[in-house]
Amino acid sequence: MMKKLYQTAFLAGCLFSLPACDSYLDIQPVGKVIPSTLEDYRALLATAYDKKMSDRGVCELRTDAAFVSASSSYDVNIYQDIEIWNDVNPGASTRQFGWSDYYSNIYYANAIISKQDEIADGSPEDVNQLVGEAYMMRGYMHFLLVNLYGEPYTKAGGPESKAVPLKWDMDLEGTPGRVTVKEIYDAVLSDIARAKTLMSKDIWETQYIYRFSSLAAEALESRVYLYMGEWEKAYQAAEQVLKVKADLVDLNASGGDTPKLPGEFDSAEMINAYEIICGESNAPSIKVAPAFVERYENGKDLRRATYFSQNDNGNYISVRGGKSQYKCSFRTGELYLNAAEAAARLGKLPEARERLLQLVKNRYTQAGYEEKARAAEAMGQEELVQEILDERMRELAFEGHYWFDLRRTSRPRIEKEIGGKSYVLEENDSRYTLRIPQDAIDANPGLQN
Repeated sequence: MMKKLYQTAFLAGCLFSLPACDSYLDIQPVGKVIPSTLEDYRALLATAYDKKMSDRGVCELRTDAAFVSASSSYDVNIYQDIEIWNDVNPGASTRQFGWSDYYSNIYYANAIISKQDEIADGSPEDVNQLVGEAYMMRGYMHFLLVNLYGEPYTKAGGPESKAVPLKWDMDLEGTPGRVTVKEIYDAVLSDIARAKTLMSKDIWETQYIYRFSSLAAEALESRVYLYMGEWEKAYQAAEQVLKVKADLVDLNASGGDTPKLPGEFDSAEMINAYEIICGESNAPSIKVAPAFVERYENGKDLRRATYFSQNDNGNYISVRGGKSQYKCSFRTGELYLNAAEAAARLGKLPEARERLLQLVKNRYTQAGYEEKARAAEAMGQEELVQEILDERMRELAFEGHYWFDLRRTSRPRIEKEIGGKSYVLEENDSRYTLRIPQDAIDANPGLQN
């Protein structure tokens, strides 16, 4: 299965996706692609950066934040089984979550890592930067896979449960089996640590902001530790990022113009703009639940009018969906919330309030901020943690965080009424973890074990 998956994706990516690959299409023997220079290997990693990863955005349909409009039979056929958690016997047209793209990107990363000592025509610093990005790509792809197809780390028994294959080599003949959630997380942290020692670029200039950097590595480390419930490490990693970059977009400062939103690739908050979470292929199908919009206080929370609009049918939509400028994998707004949540769970309530309110001040009117500040000051630990989680829900909506946050925290009961019929995702439901795609299982039946 891995041979078929990797070879097809590797050659298709170079032959059709990226003209720069032409410089090393001397195929000897047939089926081999042999890069040699730094430019060649940079083009290879660009193939991975060019892949449109949108599974996190589609997962919003599994929450209470989004729905598929019944007025479009096309959308219903593709997305409604996802919306109602029908993973066991979905319709033939149902969109499958990704598998091969993740492992293709891992293959590209492994190709660079394994050949790093043979890369020609590049300075040691530039080679190390590229290899560090490859480690980040490999780690991030495994992280996304384990959070789609593995049990939550924080769930009882989660770390010891089987998740997805770990791929750290270029063997195309083997059919690797699933390893545990803990083994994947350990591997991700190892890749991040290695990336941090190699990358010298704190953050890329805007035209290359899609590339991983040392700040992106710190941001991913903070997210990984947050998902593990390692609060002190999550807090320290988030604070490390904020020491270097603490910019926030102030939604009060637009001067009557439409402000640049935090999730835009060239916003002041951007650390890494790799993913288009809600791309043009799925954004038109995903509508925002009216009850979700009501969670933004009208007249006080400035995000209500800037994050959402209504289309011709009266449905709320995310203005950040389907537009190429809304590319975002890591931004400072998330890091403020990572630091706030981790601090609150550690009992560091003053630090938690400070980070939370720094974000709130830039998202609410002055009156709204003052009201939030008074309320936060009166909150105990449990209330403050919940307030921070609520702010994560509002701040990071439709950036691919909500489903993952539900998984790692309470895995609550969700009920939906669709076409007069009730659908329920029970608390701690097994469907908080996706089934591995059937075509992957057909190619490698061992994935069922």
